[in-house]
Amino acid sequence: MTTQDTRQATLESTLKLAPVVPVVVVHALEHAVPLARALVAGGTPAIEVTLRTPVALDAIAAIAAEVEGARVGAGTVLTPRDLDAAARAGAGFAVSPGATPALLDAADDSEVPLLPGAATASDVMTLLERGYTLQKCFPAAALGGLDMLRAWAGPLPAARFCPTGGIRVANAGDYLALPNVVCVGGSWLAPRDVVEAGDWDGIQALARAAATLGNAGT
Repeated sequence: MTTQDTRQATLESTLKLAPVVPVVVVHALEHAVPLARALVAGGTPAIEVTLRTPVALDAIAAIAAEVEGARVGAGTVLTPRDLDAAARAGAGFAVSPGATPALLDAADDSEVPLLPGAATASDVMTLLERGYTLQKCFPAAALGGLDMLRAWAGPLPAARFCPTGGIRVANAGDYLALPNVVCVGGSWLAPRDVVEAGDWDGIQALARAAATLGNAGT
């Protein structure tokens, strides 16, 4: 097994922990740990913390150190520097909205598995050439959603996806029913107003509902 095969196997085990990977934006560091604990308690332990705020890396570090059962990753990874920073913060995986040669080269030398984004069949093919059988489809709904993923399944059977962007509780089950979908990414599990109110029971309830949407990887 190659190093890339090992990284892909590790990533697959993470993506299969639950049907939905919560995609969260942490604006206040004090929210990171209770938010993650609520998501884990609700049954969605693989958590993507996007690198969109000044406290994101500290939030990842706190969750990795303090939240039992969480598998925290870094989202919105755009550059090799982002990937290195995520690794140093303790991220167990990284997610990018697309992929550049520089980022993929950096990922070759990183222990952190990368879930790179694909938006076209050419993107998918390029990533498959680099050993990425697991890919993020982004922005899924804007690109064609269910119809596009169905169309890719025929000519690109080796690729499996975590569609993100425009996924909601109302349509997540339709995506999860596709044979080439491993899981979906969803921001609806951590609405900003609910997080800022400290309504961790509310977050846990959202996570619990998401965890019942389907079996990841089926």
